[in-house]
Amino acid sequence: MQPDVLVCLGATAAQALLGPSFRLTEHRGELLHLDGEVDVDVDPDVFATIHPSAVLRGPSEDRDDAFDALVADLTKAAAAL
Repeated sequence: MQPDVLVCLGATAAQALLGPSFRLTEHRGELLHLDGEVDVDVDPDVFATIHPSAVLRGPSEDRDDAFDALVADLTKAAAAL
């Protein structure tokens, strides 16, 4: 496989690719690059957003906004293809 974009759902997935110092709250929704963090033969862009379960775990009064933000992030990632 040679993906053009990797979408990391949640901080754990993003830190696995981008390093333990990666902070989702600082870089959510940004198109990033691996920059040698992982030894792979391809150089895909990386896009990090919240994990969908975070929408469900959050306060019910914030759920609609959190879901809308997740959809906006995924739409942005799809546009990078």
